[in-house]
Amino acid sequence: MKKLCFAWFAVVLAACTTTQPEKKAAEGTYDGELNILMLSDAGRNGSYDQRLIGEWMGVYADLLGPEFVISCGDLFHYEGIQSTSDPLLWSNFESIYTHGELQCPWYGVLGNHEYRGNTQAMIDYSQVSRRWNMPARYYTFAVPLDDDEADSDRVRFVFIDTAPLIDKYRRESDQYPDAQRVDPDEEVRWIDSVLNASSEKWKIVVGHHPMYTYDDKDDIEQENMRARLEEVFRRNAVDAYFCGHIHTFQHIRTGRDSIDYIVNTSASKQRAPQRGPLTQYASENSGFGLLSFDKGVMHYTLVNSRGELEYEIERRK
Repeated sequence: MKKLCFAWFAVVLAACTTTQPEKKAAEGTYDGELNILMLSDAGRNGSYDQRLIGEWMGVYADLLGPEFVISCGDLFHYEGIQSTSDPLLWSNFESIYTHGELQCPWYGVLGNHEYRGNTQAMIDYSQVSRRWNMPARYYTFAVPLDDDEADSDRVRFVFIDTAPLIDKYRRESDQYPDAQRVDPDEEVRWIDSVLNASSEKWKIVVGHHPMYTYDDKDDIEQENMRARLEEVFRRNAVDAYFCGHIHTFQHIRTGRDSIDYIVNTSASKQRAPQRGPLTQYASENSGFGLLSFDKGVMHYTLVNSRGELEYEIERRK
């Protein structure tokens, strides 16, 4: 009798775990012409909430069929990777995000923890992995929302390398040996030129370090970022800047422009958020983001580690 009861319980438990997440995830999820999953600060070898969030990402990917996944950096705590055969590539990435719909292209940027290791190996891994894509330290591409390829219905993504834009990383060459390999002024000129030449409806910039946030980290990081990029973003009508780094979710609008500054929370270990006068929303929950586009609509959803749709942002043009 005990064996029979245990077997019955196992069947019921298996049924719950395979049906409940899909049902829960489907409620109110925005499904656009272009769907993207976004995560940041995830690399903990599966610990904390990383593996759980990876499973939820699979649930939502199965529902939405994402075109690709964006990593906002620090996928490899704490010392980055040393080569394209580093075991961390398996324990932090390949063995965590295993759902079939997550085998789509992944586009990443370098975080400060990647800069503690061999950043060139992150780029070179693009030649090893069938889904990892980092063609350079900073790069760009545009995606159409339908088959007519009209610029007015396309999204321009600009992936930037933020650590070299912050003075302390270039000064601390013993901890961040590759930071001096990038000329920050040259990168800013490139960002400006790409955005200025863009005729796409939407302009989305992805980096690791925030430009606006409330947290305990050194304010000089944000000051350096704003000094180099804020006017560039405003002049070129950037719609949103997505980043990570502070292990909390924050949505900020300055009131001086229409840009959405979004810290895309941590996909593993979370910290308590702070709030300030520019805060639109802040959350203590770990999780990931869903970024979707239709003609005239950009929609972002924060999904927390319980699989709940916690917060939404919508822009229309």
